[in-house]
Amino acid sequence: MEKSSSNLSPLAEESSENEQRIPKAQDDDSAKPPPPVSAFDSVPDRPASQSSLHKFSPIDGKEFFDLEEDIHIPDSDDVFHVYMAGSEGPVVFCLHGGGYSGLSFALSAAQIKEKARVVAMDMRGHGKTFTENDLDLSIETMCNDVIAVLTAMYGSSPPAIILVGHSMGGSVAVHVAAKKAIPSLAGLVVVDVVEGTAMASLMHMQKILSSRIQHFQSIEKAIEWSVKGGSLRNIDSARVSVPTTLKYDDARKCYVYRARLEETEQYWRGWYEGLSEKFLSSPVPKLLLLAGTDRLDRFFF
Repeated sequence: MEKSSSNLSPLAEESSENEQRIPKAQDDDSAKPPPPVSAFDSVPDRPASQSSLHKFSPIDGKEFFDLEEDIHIPDSDDVFHVYMAGSEGPVVFCLHGGGYSGLSFALSAAQIKEKARVVAMDMRGHGKTFTENDLDLSIETMCNDVIAVLTAMYGSSPPAIILVGHSMGGSVAVHVAAKKAIPSLAGLVVVDVVEGTAMASLMHMQKILSSRIQHFQSIEKAIEWSVKGGSLRNIDSARVSVPTTLKYDDARKCYVYRARLEETEQYWRGWYEGLSEKFLSSPVPKLLLLAGTDRLDRFFF
């Protein structure tokens, strides 16, 4: 280290005067003067950044929906879980994509319920719904499920119904509309699914499903992966919806996916074949929402 500059000499002299008042240093370390204090020691600590544990912690669906119920289907052991919000107006009946749950509509429901009622169901084999055969995801079965839930909730005189479906749920919404089994159907909204792109992507779906992380140490880790991996872009949506897409595996001591989509491949083609014609021929007002071709049927279904 360079010697001190001359303009520091007064301090040196002062030190000499002080040394006259300090007893002669002993050989042991206890008599050594303390090391100089760094200037950086006076800088206050920076605020701690938000931990991953909190950033990706689950959010209760009750913050967005007003009520959730189990809908028991007569003459069967099928029980469909539904989330509800709002108290008046038409019913916006929401159908989620493959691998997700009714809570994927949570953020939307919080806005829609100001002007309409919202019902989002967990489809067969997903979320908190349990049926006699959770792997029967044929388009015919899922259509019948939707009609059965609507009938169980509203009887033979349902209010105005607007079907909204995302990806796989969009296909189900189109097929239900085509059946003309809902006399009060007032609208059809399909999100992020078109027949051509969906059919072309089917050959890659098993690879996409197998490339996912298959188990998680915690729900927080699953939420973090869903956001950083790109399957969900809105962190709050992930925090509220991802927990219901998982179940705890007691044998493996970890969380795994609730929906076993890889075992339902035999039904995939039926979801999308003829979809464009059915959508266009639907007699009710309809809307097709596409976020972009890079998002069409790429993650899950």
